[in-house]
Amino acid sequence: MRSRQRMFAAVMRLLLKCLRLGRRRRFRLVRQAEQLWHYGHLCLRSLLYNSFTNGDVVLDSLFEPVYWLVDHVTRWFGVVFVALVIGLTSSIVAIVYICLLPLILQTYTPAWICWHLAYGHWNLIMIVFHYYMAITTSPGHPPQAKNDLTGVSICRKCIAPKPARTHHCSICNRCVLKMDHHCPWLNNCVGHYNHRYFFSFCLFMTMGCIYCSISGWEMFRDAYAAIERMKLLEKERLQVATNQTYYQTPPPTFSFRQRAFHKSVVYLWVLCSSVALALGALTLWHAALITRGETSIERHINRKERQRLQKKGKVFRNPYSYGSWDNWKVFLGVDVPRHWLTRVLLPSPHLPHGTGLSWDLPPCVMEQRTPLLAI
Repeated sequence: MRSRQRMFAAVMRLLLKCLRLGRRRRFRLVRQAEQLWHYGHLCLRSLLYNSFTNGDVVLDSLFEPVYWLVDHVTRWFGVVFVALVIGLTSSIVAIVYICLLPLILQTYTPAWICWHLAYGHWNLIMIVFHYYMAITTSPGHPPQAKNDLTGVSICRKCIAPKPARTHHCSICNRCVLKMDHHCPWLNNCVGHYNHRYFFSFCLFMTMGCIYCSISGWEMFRDAYAAIERMKLLEKERLQVATNQTYYQTPPPTFSFRQRAFHKSVVYLWVLCSSVALALGALTLWHAALITRGETSIERHINRKERQRLQKKGKVFRNPYSYGSWDNWKVFLGVDVPRHWLTRVLLPSPHLPHGTGLSWDLPPCVMEQRTPLLAI
């Protein structure tokens, strides 16, 4: 009897221990779930209730995977874009030399022949020179030694001092002096040392495309009409071939050389007109930015700063703008009048004003802005 009571008591104690252990484990799981909930809630509040957080930061965070994908695609396809520019430009030049130049030499007057030869070759030299310089010239980067640089801020990705007008390029993964944007058609950043080459290439390429579109308009109309006539004759030839009798002869067909000539002229005019519209709009946009003395990135920064100061009743002034005319002189590196010929209308590898680390007044601006003494 006593042995049975002892065994029953032992079983009951074992059951109580199991129940206690189950309760402890259950309480432990509930406690861990509560801790995870509080931790996630704290992380969410730290992201949403930051005094520096606004709608732009939230959008940037949401689109960060898209930015990462675009950056990597642009980085790897930059060489393809450069090869595409070279290939398309070379095809236009080949068509002009093979198809159009013999026709110009046969039909135009000597004065027009001299004009086309002089202007066409000058424009081509300017395009090739500025594109080569834009893709091979480094845009400029801050020095690696942190002691040699006094920055106005710290780059969050480089963890290094960042001079004024310097921004980090996520594609190049480096800070760029006076960064305007990363151009995939150059496979290079547009910055302090190659900004002039980039704009000059856009300008002369637009001028060349407009020149080809205007001068080749009549040839394009004739070539397009000839292609339509080819299609009609080809349709008639097929109809005759199906219903041909011994006294019927098929209509004459165009030779391969004639077909290639007309299609090449149409291809040249369509491509040049499309590039002239697209690249011309981009050139006008950058011309407006240069006139205001700002880059593409600074336009957004200055717009926000202008709105912020406007709410306070203040007026924003761009510290890097010297006036419309002086901005162009500083951008193009024109110090004396003869530089308009030697540095703007002719290929010139001269360096821009300043080093991109500090922004002192250039000599051409200082000479015109000498302060007057008050009487």
